[in-house]
Amino acid sequence: MKSVIAMAALAAAAGLAAQPASAQLNPHSKAPWDVSADHAEMRNAECTVIYAGSAEALQDTSRLRADTMIAHLEKKAKGAASAAGASTGSCGDMTSLEAKGSVYYVSADGRRVHGDNGFYDAASTTITVTGDVTAVDGKNVMRGSKMVYNTQTGEGHVEGGGKGPNSKNRPRGVFYPKDAQDQAAPAAGDNPAPAKKKTSK
Repeated sequence: MKSVIAMAALAAAAGLAAQPASAQLNPHSKAPWDVSADHAEMRNAECTVIYAGSAEALQDTSRLRADTMIAHLEKKAKGAASAAGASTGSCGDMTSLEAKGSVYYVSADGRRVHGDNGFYDAASTTITVTGDVTAVDGKNVMRGSKMVYNTQTGEGHVEGGGKGPNSKNRPRGVFYPKDAQDQAAPAAGDNPAPAKKKTSK
């Protein structure tokens, strides 16, 4: 029984590795999906693959982690022809990916999002993270109860559970100014006064 599940999991992993351009964690990436976990189970009747135990999905430099991930695959009609021309009633491309528990997403540009649960939609290339959400971009931090992030454009928005100035559940952000590393150097000909030398008496 374990060997059957293992073979099915390997087949599912191979299917995820050949996803269309729309199913991308990494913008403009043609890299395959690399999904791993402690346990994997393919459910052909439901066209789902369940990855349980420290699940991780990688694509190029982007990654998504969670306690459990459930990949939903497109259900092909019986007798539909595959790309190879064979008649099949199997599952097709991934349409969505659920992430449950301790969700952690890192984008290609290094932005990070933590939350309780997540949902990746291949059609819109968006990741929705819910629960206790924290988004980090460098030193900047945003907190809320829901964040929708587009993996292709890098755009996103954060929502909260409350409204009004006294609400504790409103989205909150802390932003730092850029470091002043590009200050103008003294112009040629400018001779700043040398520091005074201490003289001993």
